[in-house]
Amino acid sequence: MYLITVFGNLLIILATVTDSHLHTPMYFFLSNLSFVDICFTSITVPKMLVNIQTQSTAITYAGCITQMYFFLLLAVFDMFLLTVMAYDRYVAICHPLHYTVIMNPWLCVLLVMVSWLMIVSLFYCTSIGVYIGSAATHNSQSSATASVLYAVVTPMLNPFIYSLRNKDIRRALRRFFGRELIKASTVLGLKTCPD
Repeated sequence: MYLITVFGNLLIILATVTDSHLHTPMYFFLSNLSFVDICFTSITVPKMLVNIQTQSTAITYAGCITQMYFFLLLAVFDMFLLTVMAYDRYVAICHPLHYTVIMNPWLCVLLVMVSWLMIVSLFYCTSIGVYIGSAATHNSQSSATASVLYAVVTPMLNPFIYSLRNKDIRRALRRFFGRELIKASTVLGLKTCPD
């Protein structure tokens, strides 16, 4: 599941960066979501895999606090980014003639930066107290199941839900991998078939 998450999200970032047709606000936000999902799962899943392999659940206090900090930071950024994406779709549907004026590149970058700033302020104000205070009251089995669903399954499904079903992303990936195959065959001295 971790490899699917990383690979699927990397494909979205690759398609968005390499194809000029995808240099739009929607795909800018999708590539940011993909980056956050890769980071989000990389915070917990490697340690979880090590714990499963070694049958040990030990973690240092500093490691726990660091992991919790980045986990919460990226989780909240994920939520704000989804909110920004919803706003982008609202503008595209409700104000299609003004979309390119409203959702200009400057506003897109600003929305992402504001999301980061809001996360940092919310994190320092509330998250530590809530998670430290409620850790003793939760059932460990239900917490573990919820953690896996939230930290692994959701980021794994995001590429499929938001992008890989999208014909523009699929077309961009086909173009990218087609160019790479042509380059590889040229380097190897193989003849390529005309399209």
